[in-house]
Amino acid sequence: MEMIQVNSRNQKPKLRHLLVLTAAALLAVGLLSVTDPNKNAAACCVTVAVYCFLAALFLLYSFREQIRYNPYSYNTIFYFGFALFSLFVMIIYILLTIQISQVPAGQVISNILRYLIGSPKNFILFSFPFLLVFSVGLCVSNLSLIRHEGLRPVNLLGIALSFFIVAGAVFLYTFDYAVSGSQREVMIHDLVANLIASVYLYFECMLLGVIVALAFTARYEPETKVDFLIILGCGLRSDGTPTPLLRGRIERALAFDEKQREQTGRELTFIASGGQGADEAVAESTAIKRYLIGRGVPESRIIEENRSTNTFENMKFSNEIIQSVDPNATVAFSTTNYHVFRSGLFARRVKMRAVGMGARTKWYFWPNAAVREFIGLLVKHRLKQALILGTMTVSYLILTWLSYRFY
Repeated sequence: MEMIQVNSRNQKPKLRHLLVLTAAALLAVGLLSVTDPNKNAAACCVTVAVYCFLAALFLLYSFREQIRYNPYSYNTIFYFGFALFSLFVMIIYILLTIQISQVPAGQVISNILRYLIGSPKNFILFSFPFLLVFSVGLCVSNLSLIRHEGLRPVNLLGIALSFFIVAGAVFLYTFDYAVSGSQREVMIHDLVANLIASVYLYFECMLLGVIVALAFTARYEPETKVDFLIILGCGLRSDGTPTPLLRGRIERALAFDEKQREQTGRELTFIASGGQGADEAVAESTAIKRYLIGRGVPESRIIEENRSTNTFENMKFSNEIIQSVDPNATVAFSTTNYHVFRSGLFARRVKMRAVGMGARTKWYFWPNAAVREFIGLLVKHRLKQALILGTMTVSYLILTWLSYRFY
């Protein structure tokens, strides 16, 4: 899969152009609303629709450029997920523009605001069939995982996420289905509903972005010009031999090595990365090295990195070895398909521009592992998420309050 070449850009895309576009759209809508809100209602709708279209184009362009700069990034999943939401809001305002003649004069601005405020809930309802199918598939794979691997808390992550996805959407629909009371009571109800919807929207967009990012990076095939190929360890059998999961990573690396030698005649150096756990007979690096030698790889082409205890240290210590040999070397790493994206994040954290390749795993194992990666990604970027999520929720709460001021 080489449609987009990764690591081919030296600067990441900037969001400042989107901020300028947003400010211009807000100014235009504000001026139209203040001058003659009823007469300019259609112009307001067109302005919002055009803004959403341009925002979606910018986000999709940024998604592509982010992959070219660094596909293993929080920005990658953010750009794609919210581009879809922008396109959805654009469609809403195109339809509203068409129907604007049927809106009573006194309700024009109120309805324009309410369409915008209701966009998270409408997007959730619109995408619910996909979310339902996704959740059912996740549960089925999780049950198969439990049947094959046993019942452990970590093997329940897919079922837990499925429950929250479906329960959240159902709660929003039932909570917002009918409400009565004074205007103040209805406004408080709407504030709560819109707060919950904006939080749900954020995590849904991030989930959609993660699905696309994991799929892209797992299937990506690096160019055949690699100098060092890191094989990430992941646990051993009791006799010190690789588990099926680790064998898959080694075989994936061997297949790439064979392809590169056939196409370019270029020999790479394997870095067997992984220390010795308390329950392991030997270091993971040693087990990887033995396996490679058993498959005909000369010992001179293998370097052991036997200090690491996790993926971050795999990348950190491997990078130290590579820098001591050739600071300008091209680097790739081999891991399991669901783990490529997060491994790439760690590679960038240690200033290493490495491209990953993913080994296949059993069909029932991949979805639950991908959920674990999704949760890990969110946990690693708490501050950035708090800023974006906080901005979203405050914006929707202010818009809800404004809609009642215009009502």
